[in-house]
Amino acid sequence: MAAFDDDLRLAHVLADAADDLSLRHFRSLDLKVDTKPDLTPVTEADRTVEETLRSVLSRARPRDAVLGEEYGRTGNSSRCWVLDPIDGTKNYVRGVPVWATLIALLEGNEPVVGVVSAPALQRRWWASRGGGAWAGRSLTKATRCQVSAVSRLEDASLSFSSLTGWEEQRRLDYFLDLTRSVWRTRAYGDFWSHVMVAEGAVDVSAEPELSLWDAAALPLILEEAGGRATDLRGGPFSDGGPLVCSNGVLHDAVLTQLNGGPTPLRLT
Repeated sequence: MAAFDDDLRLAHVLADAADDLSLRHFRSLDLKVDTKPDLTPVTEADRTVEETLRSVLSRARPRDAVLGEEYGRTGNSSRCWVLDPIDGTKNYVRGVPVWATLIALLEGNEPVVGVVSAPALQRRWWASRGGGAWAGRSLTKATRCQVSAVSRLEDASLSFSSLTGWEEQRRLDYFLDLTRSVWRTRAYGDFWSHVMVAEGAVDVSAEPELSLWDAAALPLILEEAGGRATDLRGGPFSDGGPLVCSNGVLHDAVLTQLNGGPTPLRLT
């Protein structure tokens, strides 16, 4: 963890600030909700959290670039903080506690720090390059994350967000084949699907299309926990593309199915 200690500590400071603001607005009767051009909701909490994190970064890391969901990119440094102030806004506005702030630091295209903070769940997940993946309430109260050892799709638990995106990508049949091949499916959704793969509670998670701020913190956490996080071809995640996370052992079989390959036979 040594090389990125200061950046990881700063990411936790950012997460603490975000938690305080987002919890203050959560389930408040006067929460203001607008609709973006893509018809997704955005709240005053989304904007306030990102503004606050940008303000902290402008003082603590004035030379670094920042990319956020609500206010785009500022700066041109190769070091870029990527912010999703509230991942799971639809849950947030309905009072469902499954939402989080996602914070990542990229050096070039390489993630070196990732933090996912879900204060309504009283959980936080994080990783730094070479420092392992961890979950807990703080840096000092944490347990190491380790992916599962499940080695057969028919024994695997799969989590996702919805079927709509797979239908839009014309991969719904492939995805449904995957759901029929596994032991269990649940739509935990958003960040939660992926961090539970890192914890070993879920074996596979997959989304057909994510923006950089939705996903930048996740691949590092998965990899440091011993898993894999890739696009559908097995390469690195790229902005606007799919994200497939697994315990690593199952990854190639999952990619085969999601690309329309042969369905494994179930052994009875």
